[in-house]
Order: sequence, then structure tokens, then C-alpha cells
Amino acid sequence: MTVGTNSSPGAADAAEERFRDAPAVPAAAVDGLCGVPPQAVDSGRARGARPPVRRTDRAAVEAPSGGLGFAVDPDSLPDGLVVADERGRVVCFNAAAARITQLAPERALGAPIDRALPLEDLEGRRWWALTDPYGGLATRRGQPERNLLLPGGREVLVSASYVRTHPTGPVRRLVVTLRGTEARRRTERSHAELIATVAHELRSPLTSVKGFTATLLAKWERFTDDQKRLMLETVDADANRVTRLIAELLDISRIDSGRLEVRRQPVDIATAVGRHVQALTANGQDPARFLVSVSRPLPDLWADPDKIDQILGNLLENAVRHGEGTVTIGVSPHEKGTAVTVSDEGPGIPEESMARVFTRFWRGSKRGGTGLGLYIVKGIVEAHGGTITVGRGPGGGAEFRFILPVSAPAYLTQ
Repeated sequence: MTVGTNSSPGAADAAEERFRDAPAVPAAAVDGLCGVPPQAVDSGRARGARPPVRRTDRAAVEAPSGGLGFAVDPDSLPDGLVVADERGRVVCFNAAAARITQLAPERALGAPIDRALPLEDLEGRRWWALTDPYGGLATRRGQPERNLLLPGGREVLVSASYVRTHPTGPVRRLVVTLRGTEARRRTERSHAELIATVAHELRSPLTSVKGFTATLLAKWERFTDDQKRLMLETVDADANRVTRLIAELLDISRIDSGRLEVRRQPVDIATAVGRHVQALTANGQDPARFLVSVSRPLPDLWADPDKIDQILGNLLENAVRHGEGTVTIGVSPHEKGTAVTVSDEGPGIPEESMARVFTRFWRGSKRGGTGLGLYIVKGIVEAHGGTITVGRGPGGGAEFRFILPVSAPAYLTQ
């Protein structure tokens, strides 16, 4: 046996306890999946010939229920699949495994598993010698997924399953799956970017709040009432900014986990649009810059009023901040419900950027913002069962259009 004999069952066995109650994988299913019997590999090596390259050309797995069967070619699997026989020699090495390991299948087939996959853990220890799949505890079912290193220091996610003919029998097949770490790295980078963005956005308003409150507490009597009011108004504005950022983070968490709740109530979308336009003009925007068009009759809209305000507020703020000219808001009936369009007459969004508009941290310009607003808007619209798109408006600027379907609370439809 060429697989490592230095068994270290302590830590590995503890990690593998969760596999002990799992149902055993039928050996016939694994044999059928891989297609090349071990004797074919052995006979080829005995004649001095190159081991046959594994290419499935027959039915692989039969669905056990309902009498319906289907064939699975290991080369069509998205993850790398490596199978070794009872002696530790590789009998299956699919295309994904060849891509991940950068090893040709003809070099892996028939070779001992520890030579075909010379894996090491992150501390430099030989993984096959550490886990000893063929000589370790007979109650083990496999190894949980973990980061391991291929030759050259390339990371790969590896998990293993031990196929036995009976619960405590010898290992008949060793099934190893391989996955690249690119997707996990992207997720980690996204989380790091989120943390960096939050830290940056929180630092400025909190510094302002701390500075003004400390100054007021230390020198209250030295300031006039107008100066005190100005400082308190600044503190209030910065506190609101922090509150909005925290609300955005909570929304992102709920969207990513699929837990964004929608409390549906009757919503007059035209009135909501008018309320947002009025708030913008009260804050100094020219009333002539806004054009609201409502096509009636509108279908009844059941939605979360707070979430609708969040959508409208974000789209209108973006149009005012990043766009130019007249901001046009259109509300009209749609075959699927109610359609709302927000467009401006600015430079618009480049074609190559439109596919990234609703992703995290996308910014249309350098005029501030966290780059999270449109990601949250898309999540809210989709939580209502709607859709949102971006394009170029009649005036040449950006045009956002979202459609909310006709719906009602569950208690009214039962």
C-alpha cells in the first residue's frame, strides 16, 4: 500500500465523527460512475502500455426511484472527481480534476492516489499520511471539506468519502472531490470591501459627532445660541447618516440570506412619488426640475410602504446627484402590475457598466455614496416579486424602470 502509513487519527477522527451516521455510498454506483474497472488499468500497466484515459461512454448512474434512469458522465460534473480502488490506485480522474490539478488524466490513472494527488495541509504535512484512509479507523465515513495545497502552493478545496461494502469493512473505493478556491476568494474579497467601506463611511460622521459634542460639553458657555444650534444640527445630520448606513448593512444582510421581510399594505404609488418630489424641493431643489407623469387608472398595489419609499428615495437621489436637466418620473399600469420609471438628462451610464449597476460598490461617479444603494433597491424589488432594469432615457441620461406585480397579503387570498 503506497498511501501513507503514519496514521494520526486523533484530530482527523474527531473531525470525521459527523460522517459515521451517514448512509454508505453503494459501491456499485461508484463503479458505474467511473466506468474503468481496476483490472483494465492493471492489465494495461502489466503490458507496459499507457493506462486508458477515462472517458465515460456508457450509462453511469441509474436513478433508484420511479423506474426512471439517467446517465451521468463524470466529465460533465462541475467539481473535480477522483476515485481510487481498494489498493489506492486511481481508477477515475475527470476533466474538472485535470483542470484544477493541471495533471493529464493519463498520468493519474493507475497511479497511487498519494502520487496522483500529492496534497499537503496548510502546515506542510502530507495529507494522505495524516488521514490514512485505508489504515485508519474502520468507522470513518470520510473527510470534511478543507483547504489543502497542491504542488506549487496552489490551494484547493478537498473532501473525501470512504466507500465500504459494510459499515466497518475495508475501504473499497476512495472518492475525492476537488473545487477551486476562486469563488470563496471572491466572497472573502467582497466581505473585506464591505468592512473597509463601512469603516470609511462611519469614520467621518462619528468623528464629527465626537468633535462637536466634546466641544459643546467643554465650552458650552462660550458659544452663542446660533452657534450651538448649528453644531447640534450638524451632529443630528451626521447621526442620521450613521443610521442610514447601519440600515443599509442590515438590508444587505437580509437580502444575502433571503430573510428580507415585506409587510404588504395598500400603497398609493403616485402619492408616494409626489411626497418624495416635495421633500427634494423643500431641501433646495428647483421644482421646475421635476416632471411627474401618472397614467390612470392604476391597479391596486399591495407593497411595503417603507420599502417603496426606500426605492423611490434612492432612485430620485441618484437622478438628482448624478444626472442633469429634468428628472422625469413616470407611473403607469403594466400588464404585470405597476411600472415606475425614473430618468434624467445627464451623461447616462456607459453600456459596458450597465451589467454592474446593481452590484455591490458600483459607483456611477466620484460624488460620494457607498455604492450599496442600487444593490439594495434590486433586492427590495425582487423581494416584492418584481423586476428592475436600467437603460438610456429619452433625454440621453440614465433610466431606471421597476415593475411591481399585482399582489395581496396572504390572508386576503385564502
